[in-house]
Order: sequence, then C-alpha cells, then structure tokens
Amino acid sequence: MAAARGTCGRTGSQPGSGPRATRAEEPSSPESPGTPRADGGAGDGDEPAGPGAGTGEAAGGAGRPGEQVRLPRWWRELAGIAVIYGVYTAIRGFKNDDLVAADRIGWALLNWERAWNLDPEQFLNDILTKVTALAVPACYFYATLHYILTPVVLVWMYRRHPRHYLAARSTLLLATLLGLIGFWLLPTTPPRLLDGSGLNDTMAQVSAWGWWGGEASAPRGLGGLTNQYAAMPSLHCGWALWVGYLLVRHARRPWARAAGMLYPLLTTLVVMATANHYFLDAVAGFAVIGLAAAVVALVRRALARRQRLAPATAPPDPGTSPATG
Repeated sequence: MAAARGTCGRTGSQPGSGPRATRAEEPSSPESPGTPRADGGAGDGDEPAGPGAGTGEAAGGAGRPGEQVRLPRWWRELAGIAVIYGVYTAIRGFKNDDLVAADRIGWALLNWERAWNLDPEQFLNDILTKVTALAVPACYFYATLHYILTPVVLVWMYRRHPRHYLAARSTLLLATLLGLIGFWLLPTTPPRLLDGSGLNDTMAQVSAWGWWGGEASAPRGLGGLTNQYAAMPSLHCGWALWVGYLLVRHARRPWARAAGMLYPLLTTLVVMATANHYFLDAVAGFAVIGLAAAVVALVRRALARRQRLAPATAPPDPGTSPATG
C-alpha cells in the first residue's frame, strides 16, 4: 500500500502527466458563441448593448478593437437630447423679420433652378394638387416620419450598435446646429409661400384630413410657434439621409436596408411635391449631414491619434509595496 502511494506521488509530480496537467495545457477557446468579442461584437448576435458594456469604440477614439465602449447612461443621454431638441425648437422658432430678404432668397433659388432645368417642384406639386389620394399620405409623411424615425434609429444605434452610436449621435447634433445657423443667416421663403411662383400649398389644401392648418405641419392654432422661413437647408432631407445611411450600413434584414435606400429619396420628393422646400434646400440638407460626418470623423481620428501617442502609465500592482531601505 505504501509503495502504491509512493508511486502515485511520483507519477503526479512528473511534468505533463495526469489528467490535471493535460487540462492545464489545453488552450482555452478565444471565443464562444454568444460571448462578446474583442471587436465589440458578439458570437452569434448583435454588438453588446447597454451603457458602458462591451468592447469596441472608445468615447473619444476611433473604435479600435479591444477598447471599452463608454456610453452615457441612457437616462442621461435621453435628458441631454431632450434639452438640445428643446433648444433647437426654440431657436428655430425665432423669426427673422426681414421677409423681403426671405422672398429675394426664395426667388433666387427658384430662378437658378429653372435656368438650369433643376426645378422638379412644379411637376411634382401639380400631381399632388390634382390627386388628393396622393396628397394626403404625402402630407402625413412630411408631418410625422422625421419625428418618429430619427429618434427610433438613434435608440436602435444605442442598443444594438454601441460601437457606432457616439459618432452617429454627434453627427446628427452637429448637422442640426449647422442647420440652425443656416436658418438664421438665410431666411428663405418656401415655394408654397412665394407669391407668383405657381406652386400650391398642398398641406393647406388637404388640411381637413390632418391636424395641421395653414402653417406647414404645425397643429391648428400653434402656427405662430413655428418659423415657416426655416427652409434652407432642409433638415427633413438631412435627417433622412442620416437615417438611411445607418440602416443601409448596420441593418441585417434586406427590407430594412432597402427602406434605408428609399427613405432619403422619398423624403426629397415629398418636400418638393408639397412645396415646402426647393430642390436646392434638399441638396443643402445632404451637404450639411456630409459636412457634419466629416468633421466628427476628423475629430475622433485626432483624439484617437492623441491617445496612441500619449505615454502609457501602468497602474501600480496592488500586491507590491514600495521598497524601503
């Protein structure tokens, strides 16, 4: 019996022998289905959701693999965006009293478009004027979708694609700020209010079918709270391009990607057909989103480069103590 115990002891002491040593030498699987990967994704699902969870895009970096996602808490993010939107609504409501200048800018845009045969507004507007069955859904499209889809896609990015949320949110906010600057510097009479343009106010024409009156999509009796001359650039089109790009880039289902491709196009057609915007307003809205995306990308790239060049400071090992002499 003693010999057997001694043999067992010697056998267990030999390196690489026995089942325990075999298990210790087996390499652990770097990734299993459903577990977060180092690039911020998950084995079989979407990127890890939730504030401060998962890995991927750092708050100020460019989303290099292995970096921690540091998203704000959802309630802080919601409160911040609500405040910013309130400020946007208040500033947008400020009216420039120089309506003569607004008419002059409106005519300049329309005349330029007509000179270059870039004025589909008249053709589209004539269709809605004659076909109420198309005018009513077009007006509902204009009055509702950008208020619904924009925040829905923002929440979707926060929950499902946290690596890209911060860039998407920053692009949207910067584009909105640039739009406000445009509204203030370039008050523009929309086609439906431009006397002599030949374009009809489609929303006023079918107002009995909706909640709006004669002041664009504002509810009846609240038209004085909106600025009808905030037309250049068209944030309807800018926000639609933002939504469409994110759906095409990040959605998995083909129908969602197809919707992302169609949404900016349909928005552009609707804002012109209802005579709320010129074609050039739409182009300016797309340009604002593109400029905002470029600025955000450059800033994030610069911050990431700064982080890479910063000297690494390793935290002290809690198991060691300062040397004493």
